[in-house]
Amino acid sequence: MSTVSEPVSLSAPTGADAGLTPKQLADKYGLSVSGARPGLIAYTRQLWARRHFIWAFATARLVAQYTDAKLGQLWQVVTPLLNCGVFYLVFGVILANKRGFPGNTYIAWLCIGVFVFQFTQNAVQSGTRAISDNLGLIRALHFPRASLPIAFTVIQLQQLLISMVVLVVTVLSAGIAPGRTWLLIIPALILQTLFNTGVSLVFARIGARTSDISQLIPFVMRAWMFLSGVMFPIQDKSEHWAPIIQKIVAANPASVYMDLLRHAFAPVIYDKHQSAHQELPPHLWAYGLVWGVGMFVVGYVFFWKAEEEYGRG
Repeated sequence: MSTVSEPVSLSAPTGADAGLTPKQLADKYGLSVSGARPGLIAYTRQLWARRHFIWAFATARLVAQYTDAKLGQLWQVVTPLLNCGVFYLVFGVILANKRGFPGNTYIAWLCIGVFVFQFTQNAVQSGTRAISDNLGLIRALHFPRASLPIAFTVIQLQQLLISMVVLVVTVLSAGIAPGRTWLLIIPALILQTLFNTGVSLVFARIGARTSDISQLIPFVMRAWMFLSGVMFPIQDKSEHWAPIIQKIVAANPASVYMDLLRHAFAPVIYDKHQSAHQELPPHLWAYGLVWGVGMFVVGYVFFWKAEEEYGRG
């Protein structure tokens, strides 16, 4: 036996509720806005509670990325190596930037720069599309939206760690023996990961509002790459520039993290003009710390402030 439910009245409240505003009614009956943005601390707790989801999501996407390719996961290593080969041919051989580097160390110096910069480049590009490419998931499930750009940064970190095996072989093949500075690789990568996560969160929010930004990002990243000294020592080119430009070049986060890792892997090729000193300016670690922690905090808060807007039409 079926029953007919009574129609819902949309008229103004009567009786004891007469004259109350919607906010007052909500407060009276303990109602809250669905999908309202939680406080920053509560949001962080929710995000931490889903850390296993973030890691599993990143791993699954990484495995699925090359499922249709015959070489499969080998492309994670082959792709950056091909980039290194192209850059070496153009900048090392044709433009002769390898002059002044002892032995075959230019190859190692170049590969470190390519691997490190592509870590940031891929994190930014994937973060820009993190929200817009996953609207179905966002609208179907309730979870902190920051999980997505963070997960895509984790994907790029996993790819870099896999590529590190090839990078170590390249450095050893250049005649560079492991040293105590190799222990500095870990803190340098942690700081760069924090920086990449913050930038990814910033562009994830921007990309969620303006999808056209994803078309502009490749050009911006290409210009950033050439201005960061990936293929040639940028310090050599900035010697005759204005002091303010030299300071900007020195504080460029991409250059900072490349220098930190180049020095960690091979102090002998950190500065081809001062290979006898092999000392890293202490301000580079300060720059790396400020960029890493500062960008992560700024990006995290910037993304959190628009939490309620993601996934809406």
